[in-house]
Amino acid sequence: MFKGLSPIEYNGREVWPLVEGGKGVAATNHASAGAWAAAGGIGTVSAVNADSYDAEGKIIPQVYRALTRRERHEELIDYAIEGAVQQVKRAFEIAGGKGAININVLWEMGGAQRILHGVLERTRGMVAGVTCGAGMPYKLSEIAASYNVHYLPIVSSGRAFNALWKRAYSKAAEWLAAVVYEDPWLAGGHNGLSNAEDPKKPEDPFPRVKALRDVMRSGGISDDVPIVMAGGVWYLRDWSDWIDNPDLGKIAFQFGTRPLLTQESPIPQDWKARLMDLDEGDILLHRFSPTGFYSSAVRNPFLRSLEARSERQIPFSLQEAGDHTFQLDVGVKGKNFWVTRGDLLRAREWFGLGFTDALKTPDNTLVFVTPQEKQVIRKDQADCMGCLSHCAFSSWMDSETNSTGRLADPRSFCIQKTLQDIAHGGPVDENLMFAGHSAFEFKRDPFYSNGFVPSVKQLVDRILTGN
Repeated sequence: MFKGLSPIEYNGREVWPLVEGGKGVAATNHASAGAWAAAGGIGTVSAVNADSYDAEGKIIPQVYRALTRRERHEELIDYAIEGAVQQVKRAFEIAGGKGAININVLWEMGGAQRILHGVLERTRGMVAGVTCGAGMPYKLSEIAASYNVHYLPIVSSGRAFNALWKRAYSKAAEWLAAVVYEDPWLAGGHNGLSNAEDPKKPEDPFPRVKALRDVMRSGGISDDVPIVMAGGVWYLRDWSDWIDNPDLGKIAFQFGTRPLLTQESPIPQDWKARLMDLDEGDILLHRFSPTGFYSSAVRNPFLRSLEARSERQIPFSLQEAGDHTFQLDVGVKGKNFWVTRGDLLRAREWFGLGFTDALKTPDNTLVFVTPQEKQVIRKDQADCMGCLSHCAFSSWMDSETNSTGRLADPRSFCIQKTLQDIAHGGPVDENLMFAGHSAFEFKRDPFYSNGFVPSVKQLVDRILTGN
């Protein structure tokens, strides 16, 4: 076992300070979470639109039959609660009384609070804790504490935790099990990169985590409450100076990307194969997500097409003004779009290449797409089921009006559709494939040589050696 690493006390029992990251839609389920807990760690069921099963054990497709977005949103919440409850019960059984089972929710997912209540109500005694990020989950502590469940907020800075602690968490301090520090430059999926931080200039996590511990200490939180380092963690040997470091207090480690490539991992075979073929730099930190957050995913043809779409973009004015003195004569109906001469020539060039339809964005620009792309965009926007609290792509908002009040943004995409598709066997090149920036290590790590795919137990045992 790796030098200095020792079990921590969590939910009344000793567990390894190794947390399985709870990933997105159906990328972490009962099989992987249950096995991780059975190996002595903290397994995490993703409670984000999780799969439920019929009497024969087959996954029930999440089909939306209602005509309005609001009614489809209610269907989504029913699916989400039922799926997460089934996943927790199965994971708890697999764990067999070892380790612990957490659930992971995104605060910005549609109906987050109702889903959390619905799941915790029906899984009493099974869920040890709730990890939650993607937004500022002020009510997390109150909801978790009302079911005697621990909470583990996911933050990317001491400043963010300070705001949560002062406004809400200090009132339910006894249920704070850990604080997850998620490196916004290295973690997979949605990241908490703030507007003050440069996406192109990663910062060393050590001073940021020390600053987080300083904030926790100033709030009277014991050093025995761990900070969980998440994002960019591969070999524990790389973090030896963090273990038993008096500046940091107790530290645990979260693994999000590595558990994707295990026998129990529910992701399809094509996805697993692609993970073994990634090179350094193949993961892109981008801002196409309809959440408005930065996120990290494999730079596959799906992501490249979004990059290309945004590059086919020009600003316009509804009146002749400044250097916008040329009427746009391609891609739009009507004559009230004024552009610069250079942009007019570019628009004509795109039109000639088959990008014949110009779609308005909320930022007074036009993006040029093919008629087929336009058809898909419009259908996906119309089919929205409110999977987020607010969505730039469809302009849905979980509010009385069900609208953000802004124009729907064609530069984004339906995140629910693509994540459901890739998790259930859809083409890996045509969908969003979240991954952390260390995913290229699969190709280099001798543990995976000759295409070896470990069981979760083999992976946990390997991690515990420091390798």
